[in-house]
Amino acid sequence: MNAQQLRNSILQEAIEGRLVPQDPNDEPASALLERIREEKKRLVKEGKLKKKDLEEKPISEDEKPFEIPDSWEWCKLGWIGNWGAGATPAKGNPEYYDNGTIPWLRTGELNNAYVYDSEIKVTPKALEKCSLRMCNVGDVLIAMYGATIGKVAIAGIKLTTNQACCACTPYEIYNKYLLYYLMASKKTFIEMGEGGAQPNISREKIISFLFPLPPLAEQKRIVAKIEELLPKVEEYGKAQDALNKLNEELPEKLKKSVLQEAIEGRLVPQDPNDEPASVLLEHIREEKKRLVKEGKLKKKDLEETPISEDEKPFDIPESWEWCRISDLGEIVTGGTPSKLNQEYYGAEYPFYKPGDLDKGIDICSSVDGLSQKGYDASRKLKAYSILVTCIGATIGKVGLITKTGACNQQINAILPYNVLFPQYIYYTICSPLLQSIIRKDAGQTTLPIMNKNNFSKLLFPLPPLAEQKRIVAKIEELFKEIEKLKA
Repeated sequence: MNAQQLRNSILQEAIEGRLVPQDPNDEPASALLERIREEKKRLVKEGKLKKKDLEEKPISEDEKPFEIPDSWEWCKLGWIGNWGAGATPAKGNPEYYDNGTIPWLRTGELNNAYVYDSEIKVTPKALEKCSLRMCNVGDVLIAMYGATIGKVAIAGIKLTTNQACCACTPYEIYNKYLLYYLMASKKTFIEMGEGGAQPNISREKIISFLFPLPPLAEQKRIVAKIEELLPKVEEYGKAQDALNKLNEELPEKLKKSVLQEAIEGRLVPQDPNDEPASVLLEHIREEKKRLVKEGKLKKKDLEETPISEDEKPFDIPESWEWCRISDLGEIVTGGTPSKLNQEYYGAEYPFYKPGDLDKGIDICSSVDGLSQKGYDASRKLKAYSILVTCIGATIGKVGLITKTGACNQQINAILPYNVLFPQYIYYTICSPLLQSIIRKDAGQTTLPIMNKNNFSKLLFPLPPLAEQKRIVAKIEELFKEIEKLKA
C-alpha cells in the first residue's frame, strides 16, 4: 500500500465511524441535526435563508453507501451548511481589479488545508456589482470544474472566489471534519463530474450529496486522530519514495559497479596460461603494419604516444596493458551524405545516428538507410564497430553494430582490429570511468564535443584476449540477473 492509498484508507475509516471509538456519553447526531434545524429556522426568520432551505427529502436505505454507528445520522450536505458559488468580475473592467484588496480565490489555489491569500485581489465595487459571495473565516471550499474537481480548503481569512469554487458556511458542524469528508469523497466527485466537454459538478449535486454525521464531540476526536496519523503517512510516503527511487536506481548502479570491477581486472580471475596483453599489442602492431602496406592505414597510424605512470587512473593486473583507444582500431568520425541528393538514401545499408544506439549492443538496423551510392560516399563501418556519440546531450552513448553501414557526424567509431574482442571494447567504454572521462574531456560548454583526436588519446585497460571473453561472458551473466530485479 502506497502513501496515497494509506491516506485514503484512513479517511475512509474516519467517515465510516471506524477510526475512533464511539463514546456513549456523546450527544447523538440526531440532537445535533435538531439544533441545526432550529438554527436554519432562525435564519429564515431573519431573511438570511429561504423557506425552501428547510426542506429535507428523506433518504432511503438503498441510497446509503455503507453502515454507520448508531449514534450517527445520514443527512445531506445541503442540510448542514449554506452553500454558494462565486463569480468572475469582468476582466476588462479596471474598477473591479485595480488596487483591489479583497482576495479572489481560484480553484488552483485550494490546498487541502487553510488558505490565507490569493494571487488576484478584487475591489469592493466588484464585490458589490458582480454577485460575488463573501466567504467567512472557517468556510469550507470545494472546486467544481475541470482538472481541480474535488480540491478543497478552509478559508483562513475573509475572501471571495470564482464561479468554479463552491463555499460552505457550516451550521454547528466542525469545519475540519467536513473538509476531511470532502477529501475522502474526492474520487466520487470526480466520477460525478465526468461525461461533459469540461468535467464539472454543480452546487445542486453538492447539496444533494450524502453526509454521514457523527456527534460533534466525535467529529473533533476523528479530526484529532486524522491529524495525528497524516504526518506519519507523510513520513511513510517520503520513506517509500526514497525506497522506490533506490530500487529504480539500483539495477543501473549495480551494472556500473560490475563494469568498473571488470575494467580493473577484478570481475574474473586471471589465468597464467593466457597469452598476456603485451603480446596482444604486438599482434595489433603487426596488423597495423599490414594495413599500412595495403594502403588502408597511413604510416602516422603506427605512431604510439607513451603513457606515463601519472596518467594511469588505477592499477591493473600484471598480464594487462594500458593502451589508447587509437591502439584498438581505426578511428573515424561519421558524416552525412547530402540530403539534396536522394540517390544517396535507400534501404541497402543502415545509417546510424545517436538515437539508433539506444539498444546498446548487437545493433543491426537504423531508422534511416543509405543506398549503395550513399554508402560508397560515406565513411564505411564494418560489422562489430563500436560507435560513441561525440557531441551534444547524449555524448558518450555507446553502441556495437553487427551490420555493415555508416554513421553521421555526431558519432566517433572504432573499427577494431581483428585480433580484439569488440564486445569487451563496448563494455569498457560503457564503464563509469570511461564515461566520466568522455564527459569531462568534452567540456562544460553549451554543446559538449569529444573530437576524434581527443577520443583517440583516451586510455584503455587491455586484458589478454582470452580474459576479455571471460569478462564479457561474466558481465552478460550478471546483467541478466540484475534485469530480474526490475520485474
